[in-house]
Amino acid sequence: MKARHAGPFSICLFAAATSCGGDGPETAEAPSYTQTRPSFTARAGADASTSIRFTDVTAAAGIDFVHATGAFGEKWMPETMGSGVIVLDYDGDDRPDLFFINSTGWEGHAEDRGATSLLLRNLGDGTFRDVTREAGLARPIYGMGGAAADYDADGDTDLYVTAVGDNRLYRNDGGRFTDVTRETGTEGNAPGAADPAWSTAAAWFDADGDGWLDLLVCNYVDWTPATDLFFTRDGVNKSYATPEEYDGESCRLLRNEPAPGGGTETAPTSARRFRDVTAESGFENPEGKSLGIVIDDFTGDGLPDVAIANDTYQNFLYRNEGDGTFVDVALDAGVAFDEFGRARAGMGVDVGDILNRGQLSIAIGNFSNEPVSLFTQIQAGLFQDLAGSARLTRSTLLPLTFGLRFADFDLDRYVDLVLGNGHIEPEIEAIQGDVTFAQPPQLFRNNGRGGFEDAGALVGGGFDEPIVARGVATLDYDRDGDLDLVISTNGGPAKLFRNDLEPGPGWVRLRLEGAAPNLGAIGATVRVFVGDEAQRFVVSTASSYLSQSEANPVLAGLGGGARADSVVVVWPGGARTVTGPVEAGAALTIRE
Repeated sequence: MKARHAGPFSICLFAAATSCGGDGPETAEAPSYTQTRPSFTARAGADASTSIRFTDVTAAAGIDFVHATGAFGEKWMPETMGSGVIVLDYDGDDRPDLFFINSTGWEGHAEDRGATSLLLRNLGDGTFRDVTREAGLARPIYGMGGAAADYDADGDTDLYVTAVGDNRLYRNDGGRFTDVTRETGTEGNAPGAADPAWSTAAAWFDADGDGWLDLLVCNYVDWTPATDLFFTRDGVNKSYATPEEYDGESCRLLRNEPAPGGGTETAPTSARRFRDVTAESGFENPEGKSLGIVIDDFTGDGLPDVAIANDTYQNFLYRNEGDGTFVDVALDAGVAFDEFGRARAGMGVDVGDILNRGQLSIAIGNFSNEPVSLFTQIQAGLFQDLAGSARLTRSTLLPLTFGLRFADFDLDRYVDLVLGNGHIEPEIEAIQGDVTFAQPPQLFRNNGRGGFEDAGALVGGGFDEPIVARGVATLDYDRDGDLDLVISTNGGPAKLFRNDLEPGPGWVRLRLEGAAPNLGAIGATVRVFVGDEAQRFVVSTASSYLSQSEANPVLAGLGGGARADSVVVVWPGGARTVTGPVEAGAALTIRE
């Protein structure tokens, strides 16, 4: 096993953009692990008010998407689990587009047969246009989630969609998508499996350090229509089953390799295919019932690690060993179970630095009567659930949380937390009177001292409207310098909430251009310094539940400051680029 360490590392700070290695001057240190429990000291100006104002602009933006479940009365388990939403720039015009994943009807049943997902092109005037058919994506599939990235290094964003059954890889050829699933070997099933898997979350990242984006596909449970079981909550009527009734399915890691005769490891080419390396990489675990993925450097060694939220099974935290293999250290790290040693029903997952001190927090949405988890680093390699001290437990106990996202909605430089809630059982209120099927989303404002204040009643928009939320994603769709919010629902309409933040906080927008073959800089870490404090961002395709947010460009709030004093980018290969100062309102492109 390769020797590892998790100490602080130095960064170079210059007034102009530059790239530096070990020989450069060291004038500042990036945040590193704190060896003690965080001390939650107050910051000036923290209070219970908020300047965030959301407006439901779904109809005005031209978004008309209703998720199809295919339900026909038998209450098959997948019907209540979808679906997600993916933010991507499919046409390269620097505006975030939206892909809503749909679930077509079941074979032999008329309900929702032929329903397709929806690709909406951002027109730049606050509206979207349906381009699904012209882009080649009007293809029925019982979809769940997915992830978008430029896997073949040809300069445009490709799209992977997970499903009940074979998944789909759509290669983007200048704005039109081609199904290349079979020729690339990306169905997502275990080799030799008798039945296709039920796949959920997916993520692109460079797992083996060769520069090419590999594909991690998480699978849920071993369910098929033929193996559907009777499950009841009231002792009489059939209800939607929970995962305890079924065996789990292992996640699959697919390594991006050159197709035979299709180029080399260093020469970009569209001739790529994927090889299942699940067993040899250490990801093989048939007990997993996985629904959410987040990728970050949880050990401080510069390598991407993987946290996976499991439903009624212990969570995973895969440490990257630096040689293409991973080891699950969740139990030792304290993120496998809750404080009572029980596995919760984990759904979506995200990671953030809630105090801007280099201590990462993993938030996981859980089932009703299980509060949100907030596993926070208390020392190198060790986490503790601090949801209680962060004042998240009571407010999140009854809702069933699927999607969730850390995001700085008020641009005060501290990440807030938004939750998408909704139950799986339409009749739950008749069985459990204090829980409803449709539930309003929740927004918790970061108070800057380690706690969160429930601001849902203050932000307007649709936050007082009960919905059956699933996917949650953030983006600045109107390019006005604040983060907007898109939420997908189960069996209902999608929602777009425009952030009408009161002017004044200030922001900078940072677009990263990586070196080939990782042109989108997936895995890069960005620190935006104002004074000696840094807000941290990671360019990632994984977060929330079945969904993907806009991660590149990075939108960083300045907390009222006139400029960012410096910006430090650590590229996936370890090189560093530093620039600054960057004036408020500036849009800057940083190239590797």
